[in-house]
Amino acid sequence: MEKDKKQEGRSAIELAILNGIEAYNREQAKKNAGAAAKSEEKQDAKLFGKEAMEEAGLKPKRRSRAKGKGTKLPENKEEGKQPAKEQKPAQQPKKRGEKAQAVPAPKQNAKERAPQKEKGQRGRKKRPIKVLFFGGVGEIGKNMTAIEYGNDIIVIDAGIIFPTEEMPGIDLVFPDITYLVQNKNKIRGVFLTHGHEDHIGGVPYLMKELDPSTPVYGSKLTLALVDNKLREHRLNNVIEQTVAPHDRIKAGCFTVNFVNVNHSIAGAMALAVETPYGIIFHSGDFKIDLTPVAGKPIDLAEIAEYGKKGVLLYLGESTNIERHGYTMSEKVVGTTLEHLFAENADRRIIIATFASNVHRLQQIIDIAVKFRRKVAFSGRSMFNVVEAALKIGEMTIPEGVIVDVEKTKNYFDREIVIISTGSQGEPMSALTRMAAGEFNKVTIGSNDTIIISASPIPGNERMIYSVINNLYKKGAKVVYESLEKIHVSGHACQEEHKILHTLLNPKFFIPVHGEYRHLKRHALLAEELGMNSSRIFIPDIGNCVEVTDDSLRQGESFPAGARLIDGEGFEDYGKSEVLKDRLRMSEEGLVVVSVVLSNGVVLGDADVECRGIVFQDEQNAMRELKNIVEKTLDSVNAQTAPSDIAAALKRAVKNHLFKKTKQSPMILPIVQEL
Repeated sequence: MEKDKKQEGRSAIELAILNGIEAYNREQAKKNAGAAAKSEEKQDAKLFGKEAMEEAGLKPKRRSRAKGKGTKLPENKEEGKQPAKEQKPAQQPKKRGEKAQAVPAPKQNAKERAPQKEKGQRGRKKRPIKVLFFGGVGEIGKNMTAIEYGNDIIVIDAGIIFPTEEMPGIDLVFPDITYLVQNKNKIRGVFLTHGHEDHIGGVPYLMKELDPSTPVYGSKLTLALVDNKLREHRLNNVIEQTVAPHDRIKAGCFTVNFVNVNHSIAGAMALAVETPYGIIFHSGDFKIDLTPVAGKPIDLAEIAEYGKKGVLLYLGESTNIERHGYTMSEKVVGTTLEHLFAENADRRIIIATFASNVHRLQQIIDIAVKFRRKVAFSGRSMFNVVEAALKIGEMTIPEGVIVDVEKTKNYFDREIVIISTGSQGEPMSALTRMAAGEFNKVTIGSNDTIIISASPIPGNERMIYSVINNLYKKGAKVVYESLEKIHVSGHACQEEHKILHTLLNPKFFIPVHGEYRHLKRHALLAEELGMNSSRIFIPDIGNCVEVTDDSLRQGESFPAGARLIDGEGFEDYGKSEVLKDRLRMSEEGLVVVSVVLSNGVVLGDADVECRGIVFQDEQNAMRELKNIVEKTLDSVNAQTAPSDIAAALKRAVKNHLFKKTKQSPMILPIVQEL
């Protein structure tokens, strides 16, 4: 049966490619349906027309004059259509411990799945499904989308993004979830597509504010990584439920189906969400890898099946949409690594890569064993991922291969491989500190070969090239993507997107996961495949898109944006006074004026401190500032309130500095009364 299914999937793909990757003709199908309806009306007219009834000896029915409503017969909404196949009951998904139980999906026919008109609502506007975008559109990272219908909401992913240079001191950036908190009683589950930080990094911050009974669904590795984060935040009562491809979860009026896809992390899945109006297909992050290092290839056969059933809306990721052709298989990296190991047989090898790319880590370990090298890990996130992957059996490491990074000094260079974090040039990562000479466990030298097995995330280029420059200065040999095929992306390129669009054949399309240029290019690709632009919507954060079986339109926007996570606290971006103060201090500097009062009399001299301000003559400038402060204090009387004295000091110092330096530093007056 599985063989037949695969064969059927291949046939569908070949058909799509041979047809020039074109979508099926929806307009023609509508015309055919319209023609069939008209033909049926004519037939009815022939059978039940006045002349036909008289010929048969029957009298036409007389219109009733009764004023009552009478008995309302149920409408046959599916008239003229094939009866829907009975749905299979939901499978019992795999559990994580005994924390949660899957809810079986009841048997439904097509009529039951269709949204029912409420009493007195005939002819009224249909109640739409709402698709809400909290993040991951118009930007790379902090992916989060919600689907809402009536009293049911499901959340797809809860990611974070790392702060930019315009956010000094901020640890993480997470979507503004005000709307979800206000409607937390409607949330039926959080569904995670895979375990990358931009999809799961915000789960602890989300679950702190949701109902504790809200379940979180994901693959084994995804939930293993989430579990580490929840423990760090001391969230021990969150319901985590493990799912696998082909599992079905009933969540209110929705049924979520999990579809196997390939990505740069194990356990990635797309979601096919059955809604009252049809299927919404969310691709997650994916690529088409027919020769994966581990696991099965993307399930194109199942995707084609959803296309045959009919997809209402496709939410497709757009990260690599600007790249032509196909994304290379992960096996290419293994071949390149073997070549580099052989070429650098007498040198110490240090490899920086994404900690979450478990399949690449496994390839490095296997090659290290083949070349009789010990393996040392460096970086906290690397240890966390490896520990989680080993626990669930996603990685295997032979006994005696792993050594502590501090003990690598006891081995010859040819006997060691160090796997490190820092492939993106992160300031506190292991590789960045090695390059700066600030990592006491590893000292970079002329007999080191550094392999950076990653490509720069947009915005990180400057940091990465700074690290590469520092490594070269220390005499190391550096290998990176522009020199060797040492990295392949986990995201689909244009031809792979064409295949998925063609197999799904959606009625409507919304591009997600990318900056505006990525979303726009993906929308244009859908148009090239024959989709009308009126059926495509390019979203922004805070947009609500309303979907029915025959319409797609923008609804009313909702409160959205970004939350700045700083330690245990957070502030909303755009309203953050803390961030404004930090930016001002970083750009203009800081002046602190300290004054001590006793019964309205100044005790001693006022203290003036300046930080981050450039003066032509610092001594003279400080003398002038103190004179301004003293004159201001002389101008106030003993009855003046301390707050008024502080305001006067701030005004006088600010005016003086702007006049002399054309700068507007932050002025912080401190008036203490004894």
